[in-house]
Amino acid sequence: MTKKGQPNLVEWGESQEKAFQTLKASLMGPPILKLPDLDQTFILRVDASDLGLGSVLLQESDGEKLPVAYASRKLLPREQNYSVIEKECLAIVWAVAKFHRYLFGKDFVLETDHQPLTYLNKAKLSNSRLMRWALALQPYRISIRAIPGRENVGADYLSRV
Repeated sequence: MTKKGQPNLVEWGESQEKAFQTLKASLMGPPILKLPDLDQTFILRVDASDLGLGSVLLQESDGEKLPVAYASRKLLPREQNYSVIEKECLAIVWAVAKFHRYLFGKDFVLETDHQPLTYLNKAKLSNSRLMRWALALQPYRISIRAIPGRENVGADYLSRV
């Protein structure tokens, strides 16, 4: 309704009211963003697709993982040509930089659905791009954990939108 070429006077009908009420209910219902607790461990979930990168910063509360922050971005044309492992590693480097203020100097868990990245800090890398990114991540105290793709819903969704 606010796109270029639309009339200046907004026509508010039944479908617009329904969409507005749905949006309001979604914002007020779970999952509501949790305020970060700097004494608790952060969990960073990342994902990459052919179009973009997505990440969710989580913390556990009462045995449930609640979101602290979301982030996503589109891939640049040159980044769209990266291999799958390079896109997934780019997602990690970008997300860690994005949430630097929460993660630097603290132990945190990085959850990814891309199994080969669990060996990122152990493997001898022949790919120079991956090696540079592995070096960029060395100041952080990361525990990398592989999770099934069905558990990585938030980051997966954000990387594809």
